[in-house]
Amino acid sequence: MSDSIKNVAIFGATGMTGLATLPQAVAAGYNVTVLVRDPAKLPADHKASRVVVGDVLNKEDVKKAMEGQDAVIIILGTRNDLSPTTMMSEGTKNIIEVMKARGIRKVVGCMSVFLLWERSKVPPRMVPVTEDHDRMYTALKTSGLDYVAVMPPHIGGDLPLTESYMASENMLKGRTISTHDLGHFFVKCLSNTEWDGKTVGVWGEYK
Repeated sequence: MSDSIKNVAIFGATGMTGLATLPQAVAAGYNVTVLVRDPAKLPADHKASRVVVGDVLNKEDVKKAMEGQDAVIIILGTRNDLSPTTMMSEGTKNIIEVMKARGIRKVVGCMSVFLLWERSKVPPRMVPVTEDHDRMYTALKTSGLDYVAVMPPHIGGDLPLTESYMASENMLKGRTISTHDLGHFFVKCLSNTEWDGKTVGVWGEYK
């Protein structure tokens, strides 16, 4: 738990990684607000302090979710839809704009390992989503905020929490990370400044 950060907004809390991150943020002592389009996708025992129903593409909804917040975790995704999108980058721009207006400094954003690759090596079907991740990444890098840009490899929903994953700046040495370990890293970033302003690869080793 951070001394200066007590209230955290999570965007993307009903996705696979979001559902693994939310309980860890609560367990670490944070008051968590989530912005969700469909609250029915939250588990019944979710323990978020506040649920705001809305859309990250609607700036007024983002403003409502950000009331009283000290930090933000962005885990926006398109699930299995790989078609061209601007949702993640436009949503991130809305979040950044509200953060600046409110004086909120800390943001942890989840993108993809493909941003650490040469674009020509990214699988063609992943290029449209990667292009929006790239726009999101640019928005974070140029925001002037204390951002952590997290670039995970394959995210395993069926893998355990180990808390013994690796993290490295601008580099990735493993092929997978569990949703739980990825969520653990997001939450850990709230209470330290080690990765602020950096691009981080995270990976684990699982049996």
